[in-house]
Amino acid sequence: MKIGLDAMGGDNAPVETVQGAVDAAREYGIEIVLVGKPEAIQAELAKSDTVGLRLPIEPAASVIPMDEHAPSTAWRRQRDSSLSVSLQMLADGKLDAVVSAGNTGAVVSGGTFMLKRIDGIDRPALGVPFPAMGDIGKVFMVDVGATPDAKAFYLVQWARMGVIYMERVMGVQNPRVGLISNGEEEIKGSELVRETFPLLQQSGLNFVGNVEGKDIPNGVADVIVTDGFTGNVILKTTEGVAKMIFDLLRSELTASPITKILAAGLRPRFRNIGNRLDYAEYGGSIVLGVNGVLIKPHGRSNAKAIKNAIRVAKSAVEQDVMSVFREVGLSA
Repeated sequence: MKIGLDAMGGDNAPVETVQGAVDAAREYGIEIVLVGKPEAIQAELAKSDTVGLRLPIEPAASVIPMDEHAPSTAWRRQRDSSLSVSLQMLADGKLDAVVSAGNTGAVVSGGTFMLKRIDGIDRPALGVPFPAMGDIGKVFMVDVGATPDAKAFYLVQWARMGVIYMERVMGVQNPRVGLISNGEEEIKGSELVRETFPLLQQSGLNFVGNVEGKDIPNGVADVIVTDGFTGNVILKTTEGVAKMIFDLLRSELTASPITKILAAGLRPRFRNIGNRLDYAEYGGSIVLGVNGVLIKPHGRSNAKAIKNAIRVAKSAVEQDVMSVFREVGLSA
Protein backbone atom coordinates (compact mmCIF):
# COMPACT_ATOMS: atom_id res chain seq x y z
CA MET A 1 0.00 0.00 0.00
CA LYS A 2 1.22 3.48 -0.89
CA ILE A 3 -0.45 6.57 0.60
CA GLY A 4 0.40 10.10 -0.49
CA LEU A 5 0.55 12.95 2.02
CA ASP A 6 0.35 16.60 1.04
CA ALA A 7 3.22 17.46 3.38
CA MET A 8 2.79 21.22 2.85
CA GLY A 9 -0.97 21.33 3.46
CA GLY A 10 -2.36 22.61 6.75
CA ASP A 11 -1.77 25.36 9.30
CA ASN A 12 1.08 23.44 10.94
CA ALA A 13 2.81 22.03 7.86
CA PRO A 14 5.39 20.71 7.31
CA VAL A 15 6.33 20.28 10.99
CA GLU A 16 3.23 18.36 12.11
CA THR A 17 2.47 16.68 8.78
CA VAL A 18 5.91 15.12 8.47
CA GLN A 19 5.95 14.02 12.11
CA GLY A 20 2.52 12.48 11.63
CA ALA A 21 3.79 10.62 8.58
CA VAL A 22 6.80 9.31 10.51
CA ASP A 23 4.54 8.10 13.32
CA ALA A 24 2.14 6.45 10.85
CA ALA A 25 4.90 4.75 8.86
CA ARG A 26 6.33 3.35 12.07
CA GLU A 27 2.98 2.17 13.49
CA TYR A 28 1.25 0.92 10.34
CA GLY A 29 4.26 -0.31 8.36
CA ILE A 30 3.14 1.24 5.08
CA GLU A 31 4.82 3.48 2.51
CA ILE A 32 3.90 7.15 2.78
CA VAL A 33 4.95 9.43 -0.06
CA LEU A 34 5.66 12.94 1.21
CA VAL A 35 4.71 15.45 -1.47
CA GLY A 36 6.08 18.97 -1.25
CA LYS A 37 9.25 21.04 -1.08
CA PRO A 38 12.12 18.55 -0.60
CA GLU A 39 14.34 20.82 1.50
CA ALA A 40 11.56 21.59 3.98
CA ILE A 41 10.51 17.94 4.22
CA GLN A 42 14.08 16.67 4.64
CA ALA A 43 14.69 19.18 7.42
CA GLU A 44 11.73 17.77 9.35
CA LEU A 45 12.63 14.13 8.65
CA ALA A 46 16.09 14.81 10.08
CA LYS A 47 14.47 15.42 13.49
CA SER A 48 13.28 11.79 13.75
CA ASP A 49 14.70 8.30 13.52
CA THR A 50 13.43 7.12 10.14
CA VAL A 51 15.69 4.11 9.68
CA GLY A 52 13.71 1.32 8.03
CA LEU A 53 10.69 3.54 7.33
CA ARG A 54 9.40 4.02 3.80
CA LEU A 55 9.04 7.79 3.42
CA PRO A 56 10.02 8.79 -0.13
CA ILE A 57 9.72 12.43 -1.19
CA GLU A 58 7.88 13.56 -4.32
CA PRO A 59 8.93 17.13 -5.24
CA ALA A 60 6.31 19.87 -5.60
CA ALA A 61 7.39 23.46 -6.13
CA SER A 62 4.51 25.46 -4.67
CA VAL A 63 1.84 25.44 -1.94
CA ILE A 64 -1.81 26.46 -2.12
CA PRO A 65 -2.24 28.81 0.85
CA MET A 66 -4.80 28.07 3.55
CA ASP A 67 -6.40 31.49 2.97
CA GLU A 68 -6.55 31.07 -0.83
CA HIS A 69 -9.19 33.52 -2.11
CA ALA A 70 -10.27 31.34 -5.06
CA PRO A 71 -9.84 27.74 -3.87
CA SER A 72 -12.11 26.21 -6.51
CA THR A 73 -9.57 27.03 -9.24
CA ALA A 74 -6.35 27.01 -7.23
CA TRP A 75 -5.47 23.44 -8.24
CA ARG A 76 -5.64 24.47 -11.92
CA ARG A 77 -3.55 27.62 -11.49
CA GLN A 78 -0.96 25.81 -9.38
CA ARG A 79 -0.40 22.49 -11.10
CA ASP A 80 2.98 22.28 -9.38
CA SER A 81 1.49 22.59 -5.88
CA SER A 82 1.84 19.80 -3.34
CA LEU A 83 -1.93 19.21 -3.45
CA SER A 84 -2.16 19.07 -7.25
CA VAL A 85 0.87 16.78 -7.57
CA SER A 86 -0.60 14.45 -4.92
CA LEU A 87 -3.98 14.29 -6.66
CA GLN A 88 -2.39 13.71 -10.07
CA MET A 89 -0.40 10.80 -8.68
CA LEU A 90 -3.62 9.31 -7.28
CA ALA A 91 -5.41 9.84 -10.60
CA ASP A 92 -2.52 8.13 -12.42
CA GLY A 93 -2.69 5.10 -10.13
CA LYS A 94 0.68 5.78 -8.48
CA LEU A 95 -0.94 6.06 -5.04
CA ASP A 96 -3.71 4.17 -3.29
CA ALA A 97 -4.96 7.20 -1.35
CA VAL A 98 -4.15 10.84 -0.60
CA VAL A 99 -4.31 12.76 2.68
CA SER A 100 -4.30 16.56 2.67
CA ALA A 101 -5.00 19.00 5.51
CA GLY A 102 -4.82 21.88 3.05
CA ASN A 103 -7.47 24.40 2.04
CA THR A 104 -10.81 22.55 2.10
CA GLY A 105 -12.19 24.21 -1.03
CA ALA A 106 -9.04 23.41 -2.98
CA VAL A 107 -8.99 19.78 -1.78
CA VAL A 108 -12.65 19.15 -2.66
CA SER A 109 -12.53 21.05 -5.97
CA GLY A 110 -9.19 19.58 -6.99
CA GLY A 111 -10.35 16.10 -6.06
CA THR A 112 -13.57 16.51 -8.01
CA PHE A 113 -11.92 17.71 -11.22
CA MET A 114 -8.67 15.74 -11.15
CA LEU A 115 -10.02 12.43 -9.86
CA LYS A 116 -13.44 12.95 -11.49
CA ARG A 117 -16.75 12.13 -9.86
CA ILE A 118 -17.93 8.55 -9.57
CA ASP A 119 -20.40 7.88 -12.39
CA GLY A 120 -23.91 8.56 -11.10
CA ILE A 121 -22.78 10.71 -8.15
CA ASP A 122 -23.72 14.31 -8.76
CA ARG A 123 -21.82 16.23 -6.09
CA PRO A 124 -19.06 15.44 -3.58
CA ALA A 125 -19.56 15.49 0.18
CA LEU A 126 -17.36 15.39 3.25
CA GLY A 127 -18.17 12.55 5.62
CA VAL A 128 -16.68 12.51 9.11
CA PRO A 129 -16.94 10.27 12.20
CA PHE A 130 -18.69 12.14 15.01
CA PRO A 131 -18.49 11.26 18.75
CA ALA A 132 -21.64 9.65 20.13
CA MET A 133 -22.91 7.32 22.82
CA GLY A 134 -23.32 3.61 22.14
CA ASP A 135 -21.15 0.59 21.46
CA ILE A 136 -19.40 2.09 18.45
CA GLY A 137 -18.90 5.46 20.13
CA LYS A 138 -19.38 7.42 16.93
CA VAL A 139 -21.74 8.20 14.09
CA PHE A 140 -20.90 9.19 10.52
CA MET A 141 -22.10 12.64 9.46
CA VAL A 142 -22.26 13.80 5.86
CA ASP A 143 -21.99 16.51 4.45
CA VAL A 144 -19.85 18.74 6.68
CA GLY A 145 -18.80 21.36 4.18
CA ALA A 146 -18.23 20.24 0.58
CA THR A 147 -21.64 21.15 -0.88
CA PRO A 148 -23.47 23.88 1.08
CA ASP A 149 -26.27 24.23 -1.47
CA ALA A 150 -27.53 20.66 -1.74
CA LYS A 151 -30.45 19.02 -3.49
CA ALA A 152 -32.59 16.24 -2.09
CA PHE A 153 -31.25 13.50 -4.32
CA TYR A 154 -27.67 14.47 -3.37
CA LEU A 155 -28.48 13.63 0.25
CA VAL A 156 -29.81 10.21 -0.76
CA GLN A 157 -26.60 9.47 -2.67
CA TRP A 158 -24.52 10.60 0.30
CA ALA A 159 -26.61 8.47 2.66
CA ARG A 160 -25.91 5.39 0.55
CA MET A 161 -22.17 6.04 0.61
CA GLY A 162 -22.29 6.78 4.34
CA VAL A 163 -24.00 3.45 4.95
CA ILE A 164 -21.28 1.65 2.97
CA TYR A 165 -18.57 3.40 4.96
CA MET A 166 -20.13 2.46 8.28
CA GLU A 167 -20.59 -1.15 7.16
CA ARG A 168 -17.15 -1.64 5.62
CA VAL A 169 -14.92 0.48 7.84
CA MET A 170 -16.80 0.68 11.15
CA GLY A 171 -18.36 -2.79 11.04
CA VAL A 172 -21.94 -1.61 11.67
CA GLN A 173 -24.56 -3.94 10.21
CA ASN A 174 -27.55 -2.32 8.49
CA PRO A 175 -26.72 1.23 9.70
CA ARG A 176 -29.60 3.49 10.69
CA VAL A 177 -29.90 6.69 8.65
CA GLY A 178 -31.17 9.93 10.13
CA LEU A 179 -31.96 13.25 8.45
CA ILE A 180 -31.09 16.47 10.29
CA SER A 181 -34.12 18.66 10.93
CA ASN A 182 -35.57 21.02 13.51
CA GLY A 183 -38.11 18.44 14.64
CA GLU A 184 -38.81 14.72 14.47
CA GLU A 185 -42.13 15.07 12.63
CA GLU A 186 -42.19 14.42 8.90
CA ILE A 187 -43.68 17.84 8.21
CA LYS A 188 -40.84 19.67 10.02
CA GLY A 189 -37.75 21.10 8.41
CA SER A 190 -36.64 23.25 5.51
CA GLU A 191 -37.86 22.70 1.97
CA LEU A 192 -34.75 20.57 1.35
CA VAL A 193 -35.50 18.36 4.38
CA ARG A 194 -39.16 17.92 3.41
CA GLU A 195 -38.14 16.94 -0.12
CA THR A 196 -35.48 14.52 1.10
CA PHE A 197 -37.63 12.73 3.68
CA PRO A 198 -39.83 10.73 1.24
CA LEU A 199 -36.84 9.92 -0.97
CA LEU A 200 -35.04 8.35 1.98
CA GLN A 201 -38.24 6.51 2.94
CA GLN A 202 -38.31 4.95 -0.54
CA SER A 203 -34.56 4.33 -0.75
CA GLY A 204 -34.48 0.89 0.84
CA LEU A 205 -32.06 2.18 3.48
CA ASN A 206 -32.70 1.73 7.20
CA PHE A 207 -34.14 5.24 7.49
CA VAL A 208 -35.25 6.17 11.03
CA GLY A 209 -36.61 9.62 10.18
CA ASN A 210 -35.71 13.14 11.18
CA VAL A 211 -33.21 13.70 13.97
CA GLU A 212 -32.57 16.91 15.86
CA GLY A 213 -29.16 18.27 16.79
CA LYS A 214 -29.49 16.96 20.35
CA ASP A 215 -30.03 13.44 19.00
CA ILE A 216 -26.70 13.19 17.16
CA PRO A 217 -24.47 12.55 20.21
CA ASN A 218 -27.09 10.18 21.65
CA GLY A 219 -26.47 7.78 18.76
CA VAL A 220 -30.08 7.49 17.57
CA ALA A 221 -28.74 6.97 14.03
CA ASP A 222 -25.48 5.62 12.63
CA VAL A 223 -25.38 7.82 9.53
CA ILE A 224 -26.50 11.45 9.71
CA VAL A 225 -27.19 13.31 6.45
CA THR A 226 -27.56 17.03 5.89
CA ASP A 227 -26.42 19.79 3.56
CA GLY A 228 -22.83 21.01 3.77
CA PHE A 229 -23.74 24.35 5.37
CA THR A 230 -25.71 22.83 8.25
CA GLY A 231 -23.21 20.01 8.76
CA ASN A 232 -20.28 22.39 8.95
CA VAL A 233 -22.06 24.59 11.51
CA ILE A 234 -22.86 21.53 13.65
CA LEU A 235 -19.28 20.28 13.44
CA LYS A 236 -17.66 23.61 14.32
CA THR A 237 -20.17 24.33 17.10
CA THR A 238 -19.51 20.94 18.66
CA GLU A 239 -15.76 21.52 18.56
CA GLY A 240 -16.22 24.88 20.27
CA VAL A 241 -18.57 23.53 22.95
CA ALA A 242 -16.24 20.60 23.72
CA LYS A 243 -13.32 22.99 24.17
CA MET A 244 -15.39 25.31 26.36
CA ILE A 245 -16.46 22.44 28.64
CA PHE A 246 -12.90 21.25 29.15
CA ASP A 247 -11.63 24.77 29.73
CA LEU A 248 -14.33 25.30 32.36
CA LEU A 249 -13.54 21.97 34.04
CA ARG A 250 -9.84 22.77 34.08
CA SER A 251 -10.53 26.17 35.60
CA GLU A 252 -12.85 24.84 38.29
CA LEU A 253 -10.72 21.80 39.17
CA THR A 254 -7.60 23.88 39.67
CA ALA A 255 -9.27 26.63 41.69
CA SER A 256 -8.08 25.37 45.09
CA PRO A 257 -5.63 22.87 46.61
CA ILE A 258 -8.48 20.44 47.41
CA THR A 259 -9.93 20.45 43.90
CA LYS A 260 -6.41 19.99 42.49
CA ILE A 261 -6.03 16.81 44.55
CA LEU A 262 -9.41 15.56 43.34
CA ALA A 263 -8.52 16.42 39.76
CA ALA A 264 -5.28 14.45 40.01
CA GLY A 265 -7.21 11.31 40.94
CA LEU A 266 -9.69 11.79 38.11
CA ARG A 267 -7.10 12.68 35.47
CA PRO A 268 -7.20 9.28 33.67
CA ARG A 269 -11.00 9.51 33.36
CA PHE A 270 -10.85 13.04 32.03
CA ARG A 271 -8.16 11.98 29.58
CA ASN A 272 -10.40 9.18 28.25
CA ILE A 273 -13.29 11.60 27.78
CA GLY A 274 -10.98 14.10 26.12
CA ASN A 275 -9.79 11.48 23.65
CA ARG A 276 -13.36 10.64 22.66
CA LEU A 277 -14.10 14.30 21.95
CA ASP A 278 -10.75 15.15 20.34
CA TYR A 279 -10.97 15.72 16.57
CA ALA A 280 -7.40 14.45 16.26
CA GLU A 281 -8.56 10.97 17.28
CA TYR A 282 -10.92 10.74 14.30
CA GLY A 283 -8.33 11.50 11.62
CA GLY A 284 -10.37 13.43 9.11
CA SER A 285 -13.20 13.54 6.60
CA ILE A 286 -13.40 11.30 3.57
CA VAL A 287 -14.32 13.09 0.35
CA LEU A 288 -17.28 11.03 -0.84
CA GLY A 289 -18.21 10.90 -4.50
CA VAL A 290 -14.77 11.32 -6.08
CA ASN A 291 -13.03 8.50 -7.89
CA GLY A 292 -10.31 7.83 -5.35
CA VAL A 293 -9.67 7.62 -1.60
CA LEU A 294 -9.13 11.24 -0.54
CA ILE A 295 -8.98 12.15 3.16
CA LYS A 296 -9.25 15.73 4.44
CA PRO A 297 -8.11 16.16 8.06
CA HIS A 298 -8.68 19.39 9.99
CA GLY A 299 -6.67 22.38 8.74
CA ARG A 300 -5.05 22.83 12.14
CA SER A 301 -4.17 19.14 12.45
CA ASN A 302 -1.27 18.16 14.68
CA ALA A 303 0.91 15.09 14.16
CA LYS A 304 -1.57 12.86 15.97
CA ALA A 305 -4.41 13.93 13.66
CA ILE A 306 -2.27 13.41 10.57
CA LYS A 307 -1.27 9.93 11.74
CA ASN A 308 -4.92 9.05 12.32
CA ALA A 309 -5.94 10.50 8.95
CA ILE A 310 -3.45 8.14 7.35
CA ARG A 311 -5.04 5.33 9.37
CA VAL A 312 -8.45 6.30 7.96
CA ALA A 313 -7.03 6.23 4.43
CA LYS A 314 -5.42 2.85 5.07
CA SER A 315 -8.70 1.39 6.35
CA ALA A 316 -10.66 2.71 3.36
CA VAL A 317 -8.16 1.13 0.96
CA GLU A 318 -8.09 -2.18 2.83
CA GLN A 319 -11.90 -2.38 2.86
CA ASP A 320 -12.04 -1.45 -0.85
CA VAL A 321 -14.78 1.12 -0.25
CA MET A 322 -14.25 2.66 -3.68
CA SER A 323 -15.49 -0.40 -5.55
CA VAL A 324 -18.74 -0.32 -3.55
CA PHE A 325 -19.08 3.46 -3.89
CA ARG A 326 -18.93 2.94 -7.66
CA GLU A 327 -21.77 0.43 -7.41
CA VAL A 328 -23.83 3.11 -5.64
CA GLY A 329 -23.14 5.45 -8.54
CA LEU A 330 -24.27 2.87 -11.09
CA SER A 331 -27.53 2.31 -9.20
CA ALA A 332 -28.23 6.00 -8.52
